[in-house]
This record gives sequence, C-alpha cells and structure tokens, in this order.
Amino acid sequence: MRRTTRYPVEGANSLWHVYKTVPFGKVVKNFIVIQLARYTPFLGMKNWLYKTFLKMKIGEHTSFALMVMLDVMFPEKISVGRNTVIGYNTTILAHEYLIKEYRLGDVEIGSEVMIGANTTILPGVQIGDGAIVSAGTLVHKDVPKGAFVGGNPMRIIYTKEELAARWREDAIYGLKSEE
Repeated sequence: MRRTTRYPVEGANSLWHVYKTVPFGKVVKNFIVIQLARYTPFLGMKNWLYKTFLKMKIGEHTSFALMVMLDVMFPEKISVGRNTVIGYNTTILAHEYLIKEYRLGDVEIGSEVMIGANTTILPGVQIGDGAIVSAGTLVHKDVPKGAFVGGNPMRIIYTKEELAARWREDAIYGLKSEE
C-alpha cells in the first residue's frame, strides 16, 4: 500500500487547482534546476543541485543517470540513500493529480539500490536497501530490502534470499570465502 495523503478538490479536475497547491515560482525554479541536472554529465554537480536547490536528501556516492526526471512540484519529498544508482530516463513522482483529488507521498529509496532505465516510481513508496529494480518497471508499491523486482505491474522476481543463492558462486556478487 502506498503512503499518500489525499486532498479532495471541487469543480474542475485537480490539475486545474495546481497553483493553489504549489507556488508557481517554486515550480519554475524546480523545473530549471531539474533540466540543468538532467543534462549535466557531472554526478557531483547533480547531487549538489538537488540538495541545494530542491532540498532533497541524497546519500554519498549516489548517481543519477542522464535524463532522470524528478518530481517538479515536490522534489523535497524524495530521499535516496548512499551509493545508489538511478538509471537513465527514470521518473520519480511525489504527487499525482487526479479528477476529484490530488495525492502527495514521500518516496524513500534506500542505500545500495539499483534502479534500471526507464523506470517510473510512484508517490508514497519505499524501496529497501540493496534492492534491484529492473528496467522499465512501474514501482507502484514498496520493494523489500534486497529483492529483485520488475515488470508492469511490478512483481518480485527474486527475494533477497533467492538472489543470494543465485549469486553465491558469482565472482563479483557472490560470498567471498574466508582465507
């Protein structure tokens, strides 16, 4: 279940009420910062822009690939742990504007997480430490720690334990023998 707060609207659909919910100047500033960061090849600069101007929480050595699209209206509701990779053209949303309501929810992405290209993450989800999200996934619910998920609708492909068993003999991801 996603953790979002619901706000009802009357009359026109909720997107017509957008500047009652978020200041226009904030959206313009956020848009400019996000567009600069989407195209810069400098990972440290992206993180600095996001932390300084968007008030996001980002861990050390986290990498946002080219063309990642963050929520323009509420980027401060997105947090990412350390040493995480957000793949090319991923979209991370903290809001959704519907017909009779809009919803806001924090997005919490853990540490050592790998998110594949062209993934969409919806508001109000948590992605646990060490999780892997396959390319092209719609993340519409929480992802357990260490799980490998993918698809639309998203499903668990391997649990943390199943993935560890598959990688046991792998030279890079496997368990190292004690010497």
